Amino acid sequence: MLANKASGFTLIELVIGIVVFSIALVLFTSLIVPQAIRSVDPIFQVRASELGQSLINEITSKSFDEESDRTGGATLCDTTTCTGTTNLGPDDSESRTIFDDVDDYHGLNVSNGDIKNSLNQTVVLNGTYLYQGFSLNVSVVYDADMDGTADSVVGNTKLITVTVTTPNDEDIIFSSFRSNY
Repeated sequence: MLANKASGFTLIELVIGIVVFSIALVLFTSLIVPQAIRSVDPIFQVRASELGQSLINEITSKSFDEESDRTGGATLCDTTTCTGTTNLGPDDSESRTIFDDVDDYHGLNVSNGDIKNSLNQTVVLNGTYLYQGFSLNVSVVYDADMDGTADSVVGNTKLITVTVTTPNDEDIIFSSFRSNY
């Protein structure tokens, strides 16, 4: 008679299987987990793009300067009547809701729940600030030769730069020129 042979895994086979599984698990987590963490980056970039572009649109829709004719007439400010390079920014105690010219936005720096639309409303999605963790900074300078460098004298073109910082500290920069016409 033949003796019954035991069937199953030996202890050595089980240990080797556990080691192989552990190596595979380490490789999987080291490749997939970083990708999952970065998967939110495109969402942040899209929100930053929407925020930056809408603010650029809002700013460029305003008058070139405080001294410009806002009724569509031919009166334009010139190098002697336009706001000086050191006086760019809100006039007196203006707030964003009553900004009426491009350079009023110079120095605008807001973040989180303080980021509002042009109607001074906080943008909320499902009870949460849509731009939670975001910040934005606006710079307006004279740049008549359009080289991206601030001019030290008054000119007929202003460079508007909006920098949106996402919650993962990525700066996305939007720029536009506004001319005196």
